Amino acid sequence: MKIFVNGDIIETDATSLAELVAAHPGACKAVATAVDGTFIARDQRAAFIIQPDMRVEILSPMQGG
Repeated sequence: MKIFVNGDIIETDATSLAELVAAHPGACKAVATAVDGTFIARDQRAAFIIQPDMRVEILSPMQGG
């Protein structure tokens, strides 16, 4: 299915948000996720089923000030 991840259209076989995060290049364990503008907590990702055309943001923490 095609979805948007961090603004880019991708093709994925992932069915859950947890699978999508695990397959995302460069994603570390400590990421924040949002789908269609709504924050999805880490413990909810496995149960969150992704659908075509959803807009997913996977954000890694940044250091600095």
